[in-house]
Amino acid sequence: MQKSHDKIILGIDPGTNLMGFGVIHSTGKDPVYIDMGVIDLKKSGDHYMKLKKIYEGTLALIEKYQPDEVAFEAPFYGKNVQSMLKLGRAQGVAIAAVLARDVPVFEYAPRKIKLAVTGAGSASKEQVSGMLARMFDIREIPKNLDATDGLAAAVCHFYQKGIAMKNPGTKSWEEYVRKNPGKVK
Repeated sequence: MQKSHDKIILGIDPGTNLMGFGVIHSTGKDPVYIDMGVIDLKKSGDHYMKLKKIYEGTLALIEKYQPDEVAFEAPFYGKNVQSMLKLGRAQGVAIAAVLARDVPVFEYAPRKIKLAVTGAGSASKEQVSGMLARMFDIREIPKNLDATDGLAAAVCHFYQKGIAMKNPGTKSWEEYVRKNPGKVK
């Protein structure tokens, strides 16, 4: 039987051309890297066929990794309304697949994910992937950084949940440091 902090977390960066994913095992203090990759949607035909492939691909990831929780990167707000609509549909279809398997869903803003992984909310994709490579001793970064974006969503969720479980009354980093002086170096 799994302990409450022993979980598999699937992170997903939804997209209309590439859907990035990353999987970690939460065993308590530190996350353990399992896998990351992308589902390539470029050759899937029209937008509706891409949505079908996103749904099926998300179900396949759930079947393969059996996650306890799934963390999504929320869409960023752009100026192109059509692109935002398509991205929102892609995310919605992936979320529907997760919910169809009764797995809890969490969503994080891109800035929050970057902050959780690198300490800087304005970090580049390259900085995020570099930090994840060091964190998990990953020797070869994938060509498509959408994979590391998915992994970053899972890591962000791990840190958010870990802090919340350990210190339910903590409302800020300053308060956390004050309450836990021995945990900060």
